[in-house]
Amino acid sequence: MLLRGLTWLVLFQLLGTAINHLLLPMLPGPIIGLLLLLAWLISRGEVAQPLSEASSSLLRYLPLLLVPPAVGVMVYARDIAADFWAIVGALVLSCLLTLVLVGVLMQKLIHRQAARKEQP
Repeated sequence: MLLRGLTWLVLFQLLGTAINHLLLPMLPGPIIGLLLLLAWLISRGEVAQPLSEASSSLLRYLPLLLVPPAVGVMVYARDIAADFWAIVGALVLSCLLTLVLVGVLMQKLIHRQAARKEQP
């Protein structure tokens, strides 16, 4: 069962990589594969047992993927400290822009939903 679920995951990643090389070079192949897997699961309406087993087995090792970035932060601590204010400024600015964009978008969606409810 585990091998069947892993095969499905690898198949969708390969399909996403193929679409990346042939049609959409601006999106990473694994992201395309994840979106295709999501569409496939939504169309099915349920997650198959092999896929569920494979994904929970892989999620067990997810913290190991955070070790290399943590080591990179420790190795390049001086470089990060030298550009600390630029990094903080970029993070604050992007956070503020995101909050404003989400607020405007939410207001438009609320007005659109209210207009739909008013129509007979």
